[in-house]
Amino acid sequence: MMQENIKLIDLIIELADARIPLASRNPDINELGKGKSRIVLLNKSDLADQTWNQRWINCLEAEGIYVLEVNSKTGAGIKAINGLVQKACAEKIERDRKRGILNRPVRAMVVGIPNVGKSTFINSFAGRACTKTGNKPGVTKGKQWIRLNSKLELLDTPGILWPKFEDNTVGMHLAFIGSMNDEIVIVEELACDLLDSLRMLYPNSVTERYGISWWEDTAATLEAIARSRGCFLKGETPDLKKASGLLLDDFRSGRLGRITLERPEAAGVH
Repeated sequence: MMQENIKLIDLIIELADARIPLASRNPDINELGKGKSRIVLLNKSDLADQTWNQRWINCLEAEGIYVLEVNSKTGAGIKAINGLVQKACAEKIERDRKRGILNRPVRAMVVGIPNVGKSTFINSFAGRACTKTGNKPGVTKGKQWIRLNSKLELLDTPGILWPKFEDNTVGMHLAFIGSMNDEIVIVEELACDLLDSLRMLYPNSVTERYGISWWEDTAATLEAIARSRGCFLKGETPDLKKASGLLLDDFRSGRLGRITLERPEAAGVH
C-alpha cells in the first residue's frame, strides 16, 4: 500500500524513537523513499539523553536528512516542522512555480514503526484529534489523508515492522520501547536484557530509582528490585514478573531518567 502511494507524495516524514534512533527506523523505508525528500523526527526526545540527541542529529544531517527532535505529547518542536517541510521541498516548490503550478500543498507520507508515537504526533501537529492514539502497537489500521493547511497534506500509514531482524539487539531494543506486543516476549528475560544495557550505559539510573546495589548476576539485581518495591508472591518469594513489568514501565515513561541506548559509533554510524 505504501509503495502504491509513494508516487503521490513529495516528502517522507519518518518518526523515530530518540532513545533508539537506528533500531526504530524501518530499513525498508530507505528503498521505498528513494528520490523523495526526507525528514526524520526524533520523537520522545524528552526521554532520551540530550547529549546523544544532538549527536544523532549531527549524524543524520551529515547523510543529507533533515532532522528535528520533537515531543509529540507536549508539542515541543512541532511548530518548527512547517518551516522544515518548505526547506526540504524547496526544489519541488520552485519547479511547480516555474510550471505555473502555484499553491499546491506539499504531500507528505508519515511513516514509523508501531508505538513510536505517530498518531500522537499527527494530532499534535494538526492541533486536533485526527487519528486514534493508543499505547499499544497497531492502533492505526489503514491509511488516511489529513489536510493540515493550504501548504501541507499528510498521508498517515499504519506502523509496520520489517519481516526479519538481522541483529538480535535491534529486536531487543524495539521490545524495550514497546514496539512489540509484550504478550509475545518473556518479560523477565527482557527486563534482564534491559538491566544489562543500563548497567553498561546508565548504572546510576537503577541504583538511584530503586535504592539498591548492582549484583554481579542480573537476575539477582532484578530480585533486589522486586524486594525494594514489595513485589512478592506467596510468602517471601520475589515476584520477578511484576518487578520486570515495573522496570519496563519505569524505563518507557522516563522515570529512570533520560536514556539513549544506541550510540552512533557503536552502531557504525559516523
